[in-house]
Amino acid sequence: MEALAERLSQLDTEAAGVVRVVMFYDTLMRRRVDLPALARASAALAECVAGIRLHGTGRATRYSPAGEQSAAPPPPASTIATITLDEEEIGTVWLERPGPPHSLDELLLDRLAIAAAAVVERYGPANTTMADPALVELVISADSDEPARERALRLLGFAPDLPVRVAAVRSRLPLDQVAAAICPGRPVKAAPIGGLGVILATTVDFCGFPANVRAGVGGTTRPDQCWRQARTALRFSTVREPVVHYSDLGAIALLAHVPEEVTRHNVDVAAIGRIADNPGDLETLDAYCATGSVRQAAACLHMHHSSVARRLEQLSKVAEIELTTPTGLARARLAITAWRLLAD
Repeated sequence: MEALAERLSQLDTEAAGVVRVVMFYDTLMRRRVDLPALARASAALAECVAGIRLHGTGRATRYSPAGEQSAAPPPPASTIATITLDEEEIGTVWLERPGPPHSLDELLLDRLAIAAAAVVERYGPANTTMADPALVELVISADSDEPARERALRLLGFAPDLPVRVAAVRSRLPLDQVAAAICPGRPVKAAPIGGLGVILATTVDFCGFPANVRAGVGGTTRPDQCWRQARTALRFSTVREPVVHYSDLGAIALLAHVPEEVTRHNVDVAAIGRIADNPGDLETLDAYCATGSVRQAAACLHMHHSSVARRLEQLSKVAEIELTTPTGLARARLAITAWRLLAD
């Protein structure tokens, strides 16, 4: 300690302050303090009111420098930081300093946020949605043995007697928000793996997926098989049908297993590729294939039915498919689906 004190005396005031703050929180974490003790100690160090709030509980813990709980309505925070656990924001910490922030306030809050996350992880309940990707990968990997898979599920908080469904997701929204939307109030965990979002849930609300989210949901309760099915279903998702359940694909799922070269050289798929050069033509054909009716397709496209009929007549010639027959309509539907799989 004497050597450390001597070294600190050789530092300038701000550098010594940085070391003091870091050592202060290291000591608190070693002592395994709880959140109230953490807020109380932080207020004493900062010499102003310090607060901690967890999103899961909504309750705020605020202490004054004198070590007393602050019951007065809080003024606007002078400095604020987020508490992050497993890449998910689970709360906030802040200082209520009268006047401008001090130079070390940001560092103090950064260390306070790290310490608060450690306390939540240690004592819980963490109630986080984002999970360790390594654990999630153990659950969905075909190479995992059953004891390892079951242990990973237990560590993730899933009861052994509950079936777990798997969804594969592409989304610009944070993954924890998507997971919370499709499985409210039930066990759900999520992690990014291999460029996709993986969601493990005991139940899935298909109507709960937010807008602009593409998702595929597996149809079996064996997690590794369910993940494989979910990825396949995701490939069939479109703007018109952004969420696809593998069980609803039926025989259409076989298209995902056709070799790419075979698909690419199919005459109907090649025709769709030519039609796709004009997005408006492809949209018209897609709407007709989805509805099977010129009038319903026109309503979807906000066009007059006669205009849609003329365009479909032209597309029928380009594709060399008689679109007005059941066989022609089925060919066009399959060709569009197969073409999209090539572009996936």
